[in-house]
Amino acid sequence: MTALYILIPVAMVLVLAAIGIFIWAVDTGQYDDLDGPAHSILFDDEDPAHLKARAEVQESQDSKTRPAPDETES
Repeated sequence: MTALYILIPVAMVLVLAAIGIFIWAVDTGQYDDLDGPAHSILFDDEDPAHLKARAEVQESQDSKTRPAPDETES
C-alpha cells in the first residue's frame, strides 16, 4: 500500500511529461508533413521533373510566408 503513495505521483509526472513533449512536438511542426519523407525516397533527386516539382512547392511556400506588397508605395 505504501508503494502506491510513490508510484501514483511518479506515474502522474511521467504522463504530464509525455503530454508536454507531445504538445511541444506539435507546436514545433514535427507532424506537419508526414508523407513527404516517405515519398521522397522514391524519387531521384537529379530527375528534372522532380526538381521542377520541388521548386514549385518551394515557391508556393514562399508566397504564403512573403508579406503582401504595400499598396501605398508606387
